[in-house]
Amino acid sequence: MSTYRLKNLLSPQSVALIGASPRQASVGRAVLENVRKSAFKGQFGLVNARYSEIGGMAAVSSLAQLPFVPELVVITAPAGQVPDIIDQAGRRGSAGALIVSAGLGHGPGSLEEAAIAAARKYGMRLIGPNCLGIMMPSVSLNASFAAHMPGAGTLALISQSGAIAAGMVDWAAQRGVGFSGIVSIGDQIDVDIADLLDYFAMDHKTRAILLYIEAVKDARKFMSAARAAARVKPVVVVKSGRMAQGAKAAATHTGALAGADAVYDAAFRRAGVLRVSDLRELFDCAETLGRIGSPAGKRLAILTNGGGIGVLAIDRLADLGGIPAPMTPDTRQKLDAVLPPTWSGANPVDIVGDADASRYAAALEVLLEDPGNDAVLVLNVQTAIASAAQIATTVTELVGKYREKHRSWAKPVLAAWVGADQEIIATLSGAGIPNYPTEDDAVRGFMHLVRHREVVDELSQVPPAMPDTFVPDVAAAKQIVTTAIADGRKWLEPVEIKHLLGCYDIAMVPTYAANSIEQAVAYADEIFAQGATVVLKILSRDIVHKSDVGGVVLNLTTPAAVRGAAANILARAKTLRPDARIDGVIVQAMVVKAKARELILGLADDPTFGMVVVFGRGGTAVEIINDKALALPPLDLQLARDLIDRTRVSRLLHAYRDVPAVKQDAVALVLVKLAQMATDIPEIRELDINPLLADETGVTAVDARIAVGPPQRKFAGTGPANLAVRAYPSQWERRFTLKDDWHISVRPLRPEDEPTIHEFLRHVTAHDLRLRFFAPMKEFTHEFIARLAQLDYARAMAFVAFDDKNEMVGVVRIHSDSVYESGEYAILLRSDLKGRGLGWALMQLIIDYAKSEGLKTISGDVLKENVVMLEMCRQLGFEVKPDPTEPDICDVRLKL
Repeated sequence: MSTYRLKNLLSPQSVALIGASPRQASVGRAVLENVRKSAFKGQFGLVNARYSEIGGMAAVSSLAQLPFVPELVVITAPAGQVPDIIDQAGRRGSAGALIVSAGLGHGPGSLEEAAIAAARKYGMRLIGPNCLGIMMPSVSLNASFAAHMPGAGTLALISQSGAIAAGMVDWAAQRGVGFSGIVSIGDQIDVDIADLLDYFAMDHKTRAILLYIEAVKDARKFMSAARAAARVKPVVVVKSGRMAQGAKAAATHTGALAGADAVYDAAFRRAGVLRVSDLRELFDCAETLGRIGSPAGKRLAILTNGGGIGVLAIDRLADLGGIPAPMTPDTRQKLDAVLPPTWSGANPVDIVGDADASRYAAALEVLLEDPGNDAVLVLNVQTAIASAAQIATTVTELVGKYREKHRSWAKPVLAAWVGADQEIIATLSGAGIPNYPTEDDAVRGFMHLVRHREVVDELSQVPPAMPDTFVPDVAAAKQIVTTAIADGRKWLEPVEIKHLLGCYDIAMVPTYAANSIEQAVAYADEIFAQGATVVLKILSRDIVHKSDVGGVVLNLTTPAAVRGAAANILARAKTLRPDARIDGVIVQAMVVKAKARELILGLADDPTFGMVVVFGRGGTAVEIINDKALALPPLDLQLARDLIDRTRVSRLLHAYRDVPAVKQDAVALVLVKLAQMATDIPEIRELDINPLLADETGVTAVDARIAVGPPQRKFAGTGPANLAVRAYPSQWERRFTLKDDWHISVRPLRPEDEPTIHEFLRHVTAHDLRLRFFAPMKEFTHEFIARLAQLDYARAMAFVAFDDKNEMVGVVRIHSDSVYESGEYAILLRSDLKGRGLGWALMQLIIDYAKSEGLKTISGDVLKENVVMLEMCRQLGFEVKPDPTEPDICDVRLKL
């Protein structure tokens, strides 16, 4: 549903331009000239009420006068005319509009609101406004005011900046890199980044997707689309505004650590998107991804005529996590046979500065056939001895022969010719060999390919909705939080925090709240009786950081010391913060663990992505040290371990000298529990455990702060209101008993079900497949099935049914539209098991699910000849009507 009618906009058969102008310097004239220069093969018409001819092309005064119905209407007219133009286009039957015009405004009563309303009335899709336009080389359409039209290729670019899109086109023209499509999305009043990710992920002409992002509007929708796309092809992003901090000042250390860009970084990582830092790196990514596929591993062999540049390449490879390919005795022997004795004898394979084309060819041939490497990087430093251009030609010819010989799969070959002229670049680019100005750029390009392969593996893991390692007391935890909110409090009291953490099996030091000095002494006596010393802390809702007012005193060993310390703490607090409410002191047992590590763990609420989990080095200097990493919940143990490993303090968790290693997974388990807490209790706004002491015996929270408040719904649907990533919905697992005592288990689809789907489809007849897909289906590609199997349960849901032999027998799915109002369903059963009630049970389940998600309608397209499905829809209460544009199809719709 997110790609509804996008093919009509991005691959139209007919286009109308409204707003073209005879003025040479106008946007409308530039778009007109670009459409004509691109030699669009479909029908093209001009609409302009003031001119009957523009630039030698006839124009009509209204859309109604066009002799054809334009699938796409391109609007460059003044902003005030846009809503009416969209209404006219909708009445005429257009699928959508590209609004290049700017100045529509925002919010209630704006032209933007009127344009959206007009489009929804007719089911039209809108790109823009305030955008550069679209460039679709595959259909020879340049509906933009960019200076150039890109060549056809395998890269898709989605950009929030028209200038960036135009710059990419200019760069691509110089490098011979082509595009499957370029879309400048502008203000995204309808079609957004997520919709286009869905579209290009399924586009067989697109090998990789490039993104330029300034801000994400709907984080859950973006995460859903990005994760789905990244599973089937590389997605690379440049995000501007990296230095911007969060919009609000955070009260906890955790909140202060979670800056806006760090959260975007965590989101991109979770989505499997490859983030690059600037346009140059994005260009290099485009260079790599536009020409070659991912390697099987990360072992890189380097062939060079300069030892220094080869060593630099090895250094960069190691920095980025790659592996210099080992040199086997067999490979060394083969190289010895074709190279002079002065060659390096190792990787990098330095064939010496006087190497000519034939020496390059001899060494490269050996490396290409060597199973000990996963890719080859060819480096060349120009000399007066051998022609760099001749070497490039020889390398391209050899690589071409190698690829021809290994058509099913050939290892990637990359190149860096230092100081190469345009002729050499053209030679390498023309042969499909990604080439770079330096060895550093080339190694980075290789590692982008490696990272994508790793991403695909990581994304196949699905965090459970509830970790199996513990069962939290959610009801008791919620009661603590709701009581505090009902009391009008923003912060939980220390004793409440201890009980809340206890509900999630997170150990905290014994903690008491004393309203008077004598009560503090009484609590301290209980701790002394257990052989421990005492810590006193100021108890005040208004003093967030206790140490700022000298509100912490450690290592108290006698009642007299407790009495004196309590009096001093209270006096200091009243002097330094006369405005603060002072409720007494906190009395805690002092935990002395000489070899424990001080860590910080917590939750922070991001305005875009909702709740994030923060981990790092703790203590009073936590913000100065700034050693932290972030992740989006929910987490499983593997994701928690990855979060820990991204910090410097993670190295201290291992054993060193006489310090034992921290208990295995003790810290990771706390992170999983905090992520689960964020899922269960959206009323938690910020949480900060600092420090958490960790050693070989386990972990203990010493101090914590928790801010609470009414939950803020950031995302549509019934999942947690504050999480951008939805957990695996285990609550929808079911058991059914159907006709003839047939026992069926049903659960949400998981990514690892892909092989099972392939097997399931072998039991579906060609006739049933045609009824489901509306066309004969001879084969199903990995990409197609992977796309079906890999959900993250935010916009789409699929339930799979298994029999007692654990064989898949049916599947039903629903995908919501971009505004979460309607869902489109599809269902498929094994052909040999129809007529036993499974279809009815699955349809009932998907209807129940749609109701729980708050969708208003369920719709579907059914072939008229599929009389069994149509009859079942009628019995379930669907309204069945003929499709007005497709005579062989019926529209079915159920109001929920």
